[in-house]
Amino acid sequence: MRWLVGWSSVAASFGTVGAVGAPGTEHEGDTVQPVGAQLLWGDPDPLWAVGDWRPDEVRTVSIDDFTRLAVLGCCGASDEELRVGLFAARGGALRHLTAWPGSYTAVVQSGRRVTVTGDLAGARPVFYTPWANGTAYATAALPLADLIEAQLDIGHLAALLACPDVPEALRDGTPYTGVKRIPPGHALVLREGSREITGYEPVASLAVAAPQLDPERAVDGVRDALVEAVRARLTAPRHAPETPLPDPGPVPGMGPAERRARRRGVPVPGIGSDLSGGSASATLALLAAGLPGLPGTVLGHGAGAGERLLAVTFNDLAASARARESDLTPELERAGAIAANPRLHHVVVAGGEEALPYADLETGPLTDEPGPSLVSAERARLRLQSGSADHFVGNGARQVLDAHPARLADLLIDRRRRHILRPATALAKAEGASPTSLLVPLTVYRAARRLARTPYRAGIEEAAVRLTRRELTDSTPTGALDASLDALTWSRPGPAARWLTGEALAEVSIRLQESALRPASSQRPGEARARASLARHAHDHRVFEQAAEVRSQRLHAPFLDNQVVRACRALPETLRVQPGARAAILRAVLSGAGIHDLPAGWGAATAHTTATATAQAGIRAALTSLLTLFEAPLLADAGLIEARVVRKALRAAAEGEPVPLDGLADLTSTELWLRRLISRRGTCWTGSAAPRQRAVAAGVPHRRSL
Repeated sequence: MRWLVGWSSVAASFGTVGAVGAPGTEHEGDTVQPVGAQLLWGDPDPLWAVGDWRPDEVRTVSIDDFTRLAVLGCCGASDEELRVGLFAARGGALRHLTAWPGSYTAVVQSGRRVTVTGDLAGARPVFYTPWANGTAYATAALPLADLIEAQLDIGHLAALLACPDVPEALRDGTPYTGVKRIPPGHALVLREGSREITGYEPVASLAVAAPQLDPERAVDGVRDALVEAVRARLTAPRHAPETPLPDPGPVPGMGPAERRARRRGVPVPGIGSDLSGGSASATLALLAAGLPGLPGTVLGHGAGAGERLLAVTFNDLAASARARESDLTPELERAGAIAANPRLHHVVVAGGEEALPYADLETGPLTDEPGPSLVSAERARLRLQSGSADHFVGNGARQVLDAHPARLADLLIDRRRRHILRPATALAKAEGASPTSLLVPLTVYRAARRLARTPYRAGIEEAAVRLTRRELTDSTPTGALDASLDALTWSRPGPAARWLTGEALAEVSIRLQESALRPASSQRPGEARARASLARHAHDHRVFEQAAEVRSQRLHAPFLDNQVVRACRALPETLRVQPGARAAILRAVLSGAGIHDLPAGWGAATAHTTATATAQAGIRAALTSLLTLFEAPLLADAGLIEARVVRKALRAAAEGEPVPLDGLADLTSTELWLRRLISRRGTCWTGSAAPRQRAVAAGVPHRRSL
């Protein structure tokens, strides 16, 4: 795990540089610093980079000793552009720091003012906490929890399980008491210990719609942003694994690709990409393999001179034969057709029972926060180990390109009723021919109109009442129509809410009621729900990166980059809501980059039967270990769940009953994360005044009253 950390305090007079240590007179002379840290600049407001950062991932420019900029991550800006951004940020123009290609965190020091920018999606969050007469900040929450010896915030864990995609329930909290996060699209500004959180993006008015770009111009903007995002990774210095294992040589029945796949834990040098057969991963693979205009490449194409892009496809052998025939085979066929491109080197990674979800839960790293990817980390690691040192993934494409169902309410607010007809008709077709399918457009229209006429405060209060009365859905949505109708609300409970205790739901309900009393959001319901969904997905992606981390490998998700998110938000809502919009936009992106030959079925919607069958198979195979895990769970000690109820749900899921599998994944991953956190030893800090206890030293309170 890589992170940066620093602080601002009411320290000695400006210009005095003392020992690198904790601010404040009570700690003067002590040396408190992160373990294994690289000092970027020192007192009075020090900044460190911690972890296995590559040399090109840590860049600093300065005008003088107290006017400087640090950029950590993959940033496509030149040194001169960084210097111009530093001058702009010194004058208060923070948006300039977020407009460069790539995924990074920028920190500006101008005198005693320190500014830390978060990203638009939330994949690179910024956390802060009061400490030593000042404020400490970091891009990870656990180091700050160590610094202040924080305890667990049980109320936040309850909200994370009950309403994972509702910002009003999560607020600015973290699983650690006293450690806060800044919202996506905001920056943390510190002045001698005092803090201010300011937004750098304009917010659309609720009464007047934002100016709509022409669809062609908006798609061109997405193309340019996505091309620049991929180019930023391709032009960065290449890195090889630190300790490559030797090739075992020719093995009967195994080719070079199979031998490479057996060298577990060591990625291949160069550039690679996922190639799942979906439109998002295929777009990134084709762009990275055939992006024109890159210097030093044959005919201006490819990831390098004479180099082919490594495309990795995962073949789930453990899925049922029925699911493979209906979903997996077409995806593999599309991936194979795309991989016929001579600039791609295709590797198919086969996964059996060892790659099922919930396999090998005993091992795994401690992530900064809990996330559903903890139950499938080994599955993802098996695929990524056959990838490259720099590996593209298509995460986030659905959230930034697709229209959230609640956007239909935004169209009604703008009096664009006719644009609802096509998506409603598509939902009717997805439901199949039936007597009720004729009423689907009317049902969708009524739900969208109800949301458009529901004020923000009333919607949040209604959600709070539903939690208090346990008016939760008994079964998961069975089709696209049910899922869309379920999403046409200001707030909805998560899939794990049905297994929480009444006390936990009451705590979350109080959080929602308190949020409803605050000033109303200026966002439209569709825009607000879409941004919340993106923030939740970015959080899960960050946990996924940490849980499935392979040494010497970097995962790149260009769809979560600032400039790509910004370009996608400029897409007109009328274009977003049309069926097949994502595939059409990505086809236009590839066409603009000179890539026209796409396989049949490009952009076909992927059914969820394969994922459901795989999750059920994983629960069935790991049922014994899961029942043991929930025999005496820490979540029950905290008063969040009843263990016997969860064990009953696990048995039902293993038998194939319609149980919300996403909710079981949330519960299992949170329980795993708690156990790994409690069993952790040591601290992130060193020095004579460093905290001696680990975070959450007292463990989980038994039957804590919420």
